[in-house]
Amino acid sequence: MFAGLNKCKPIWLVLAFGLFAFLTPTATFAQGPQSVAPIAEKLLDAVVNISTTQTVKGPKGIPLPKVPKGSPFEEFFQDFFKNNQKQGVPRRVSSLGSGFVIDPSGLVVTNNHVIADADEIVVNFHDGRKLKVIKVLGRDTKTDLALLKVETDKPLVSVKFGDSSIMNVGDWVMAIGNPFGLGGTVTVGIISAKKRDINSGPYDEFLQTDAAINKGNSGGPLFNMKGEVIGVNTAIISPTGGSIGIGFAVPSKTVTYVIDQLKKYGETRRGWLGVRIQSVTDEISDSLGMAKPKGALVASVTKGSPADKAGLKAGDVVIRFAEQDVPNVRKLPRIVARTAIGSTVDVDVLRKGQTKTFRVTIGRLNEIAKVANDADPVAPSGGAGKQKTVGLSIAPLTSQLRKKYRIDKKVKGVVITDVDPLSPAAAKHLKAGDVIAEVTQEEVSDPGQVLARVEAVKKAGRKSVLFLISDPKGELRFVAVPIKVEKKKK
Repeated sequence: MFAGLNKCKPIWLVLAFGLFAFLTPTATFAQGPQSVAPIAEKLLDAVVNISTTQTVKGPKGIPLPKVPKGSPFEEFFQDFFKNNQKQGVPRRVSSLGSGFVIDPSGLVVTNNHVIADADEIVVNFHDGRKLKVIKVLGRDTKTDLALLKVETDKPLVSVKFGDSSIMNVGDWVMAIGNPFGLGGTVTVGIISAKKRDINSGPYDEFLQTDAAINKGNSGGPLFNMKGEVIGVNTAIISPTGGSIGIGFAVPSKTVTYVIDQLKKYGETRRGWLGVRIQSVTDEISDSLGMAKPKGALVASVTKGSPADKAGLKAGDVVIRFAEQDVPNVRKLPRIVARTAIGSTVDVDVLRKGQTKTFRVTIGRLNEIAKVANDADPVAPSGGAGKQKTVGLSIAPLTSQLRKKYRIDKKVKGVVITDVDPLSPAAAKHLKAGDVIAEVTQEEVSDPGQVLARVEAVKKAGRKSVLFLISDPKGELRFVAVPIKVEKKKK
């Protein structure tokens, strides 16, 4: 019996060593990289602390308190406060941030908010050197990036950009910066999420990381484990002001595009299509007869814009732009912005159930052509009177109602005069004074047309009806209002 056990001993040893080898990588992985010291040592000299100063006006003196006229305190207060009514003495205010060198000649990248309104910017290096910024080469408020130039008598240590698009959730990253003015500080974490929208601008596509980022880290680099910059640390979510493991970095794919533009032009030149867009919700998708929500719904088209000249209309759903799919409303602005100004691209849209392709020549953002307005429309005087449908009371857009709700002369359609507070329409935030411009992508000018189209939708068995709503100033948006579907009699 014992001899048999002895024969099995080598097998148990093999199994034990195999189990140890299997578990060891997992345990090591759970604790993070063995060491980032070799990488950090090479990068510290390229990461800088940025200190700024600005002159702000001091507060005015203490205001004179109200005292009864003739009071014995009146003269005393006048004498005391008279000398404090002058404008306060200007004072110097300092702030700190981070940045990094991308070119040995002295080009430094940081956040725009780090150097905004600064009178003087000084770049502090890891070895103790201090160099003044001789010029802000450019800044982009929409992505919160800035490019600085310092004068140096010898080449600076610089870093290279990596490809943020190949980073995966769970990949290790390292942040270096100047938290709370402490100087070069290294923290390590992982990519927690990608393509985060934190409502800071139209081009949000942040990398989220749990690497500790605090005040003063803004503008500093986020590195991959090759020592390449894959993001610029920009924001944190924190109820305390300190790191709670939720930080955001502008991905290098965005940074490199913006910085190249700032190098060439001193500003960011973005493509312009000329449309206002909104999300395609489940209800809007159903009302348009789409199999599933996708694309960007065009709410309005700017007159004289590239989209207008190409033939795009409100109600079109952009599903593909310049050979790139548009899965949602957030994607389109980023694609358009990066499209070369003056280039002509194909834009695929869904229009009334059919796919159409338009050739659009891209304009430049903020260069909106001045186009004369059309003649102001005359308010309809005919048609049906007040009617009710889907919880809405509607009426012709008469001059009296236009005046009552202060509706712009250019707005056409049927005015909403009341909304049932318990109706689905109220849940969609429709209100008196809003104007129904279209129903199911067809223009309406009297309540009878609205009722007829709503009834047609009910008979077709759809769950919601699509309205194009204009506010009194003329801003358009699509709203899909749920309706009760009539059961067909057997």
